[in-house]
Amino acid sequence: MERLLTIMKKEFFHIWRDPRTMALIIALPVMLLVLLGYGVSGETTDIPMAVADFSKTDASRRYIEYFTTSGDFEFRYTAFSEDELINLIDNDRAEVGLLIPENFGRRVDTGKTAVTQFYINGSDPSIAQTTSLKIGTIGQIVAQDLLVEQLTRLTGGLDLQLPIDNLSLMLYNPNADPGLFMIPGLIPIILQVQTLLLTALAIVREREQGTMEQLIVTPIKSWELMLGKIIPYLLVCIFNTLVMLWLGQLIFGISAVGSVWELVGLSTVFILGSLGLGVLISNVSRTQMQAMYLAVGVVLIPAIILSGLIISRSGMPRATYLFSELLPVTHFLEITRGIMLKGVGADVLWPSIWPLIVLSIVYFMASVLAFRKRI
Repeated sequence: MERLLTIMKKEFFHIWRDPRTMALIIALPVMLLVLLGYGVSGETTDIPMAVADFSKTDASRRYIEYFTTSGDFEFRYTAFSEDELINLIDNDRAEVGLLIPENFGRRVDTGKTAVTQFYINGSDPSIAQTTSLKIGTIGQIVAQDLLVEQLTRLTGGLDLQLPIDNLSLMLYNPNADPGLFMIPGLIPIILQVQTLLLTALAIVREREQGTMEQLIVTPIKSWELMLGKIIPYLLVCIFNTLVMLWLGQLIFGISAVGSVWELVGLSTVFILGSLGLGVLISNVSRTQMQAMYLAVGVVLIPAIILSGLIISRSGMPRATYLFSELLPVTHFLEITRGIMLKGVGADVLWPSIWPLIVLSIVYFMASVLAFRKRI
């Protein structure tokens, strides 16, 4: 125990005396949570729209208002030809172009089918797909309203209604708040970034600075050295978890629906596994550059893309899905969203908890086995 405490004390001193490490520990999680919490909302609103209205009737102006009053589109430019409309999209001044033909109002008033033309900037497929879905949805609403009005006139003013009214109840996030979805997902990613950056350089730094020889000649055991290096960062990351939960409530108004202490306890398991993974990377690397490449390329980038933070894992190929299962952040993300959004407990989240526990144990044991007390 005395040897373990000595290693922990040494690591705490290193953290305290290194301003860059202190900044990494304190400022990075706060900065990432605030920047990504506001920036990565997953919401597409106020899409710049250019309109070429050749009809210039009440019907065409009302049609345009359906899109602008929804908040999804913003009417920014008026075009006077099809070429000018496309040129605005080419120059990135508009994402969507709407062309309304001259006979639009006349065909609507006479009950005939009126055709409009949309031009969508497809350079970003995700935004283009969202834009296309919004146009289709608003277009259906316009068509339904016009159909009801036409039938009402034909039936002599009889108040007609659509035969089916679909009611939807959105659970867990009734207002479709993007922050309520992103913040519980950002916490695991930020912790993953911090734990890897702090520990991936731990052993390899000792080798490059020449202090590894001093550790080798001591009677300390491999597991004591690994645990002594992990525990200080574990305490720091637990503290940062509490800070991020507090900031999530203070800045974004997002608090855990379920048990906070259960979330903190499972966060501790996740942090242990991530720190063990970082130390394992440090053990197998010979230089700090190698450690950074492994940490970023093998863990951090897949953690952001494959964990389910942005893209659903349900449609992933089998090999990609299985690889994501080896990342602790994948399971911890399910846990944070389950506790913070749904308010469920360990009994429901057990399919995500047990892989997280197994991975944490495996990565710590692997870091111990990978360390050899030799230069």
